Amino acid sequence: MVILIDTREQSSDRAEKRYKTFNRPYRRQKLDYGDYSAAFTLNGEEIQIRAAVERKMNLEELSNCLTRERDRFKREFDRARADGASVYLLVENASWEALMNGHYKTGFNKNAFTASVTAWVARYDLKPIFCKRESSGRLISEILYRELRERLERGEYG
Repeated sequence: MVILIDTREQSSDRAEKRYKTFNRPYRRQKLDYGDYSAAFTLNGEEIQIRAAVERKMNLEELSNCLTRERDRFKREFDRARADGASVYLLVENASWEALMNGHYKTGFNKNAFTASVTAWVARYDLKPIFCKRESSGRLISEILYRELRERLERGEYG
């Protein structure tokens, strides 16, 4: 399995540290949705799995996606849904408690923010995961590996 990193994902020292914790090969590639996905080779053909991880560095970044950039964010999730993809929303340095209690630095009302996230859970079968920054690389790798294994065991790829 190789982890695919969307070409729009910003390159930085922190990102490079995250990639090293994948403990798997990775490469940059344009993705139609999500920041990370995975591919594997079967019978000489590379196949991209229908799963993605959308990573946000904190609740402030997620807030921006659900307010000012909502239309763009919605289009990305609509593409994933049309492709039948599972999407995980990984938010670093965050928790449900911080979200619901307004412990973030934006003007997004805590009730509206919570409602938006839970509506996306229902609408897009979104799987939110909150973690510390240092855990995100390993979690991305584990999630994509488990998605691949489950799909192989179900016979999705022949």
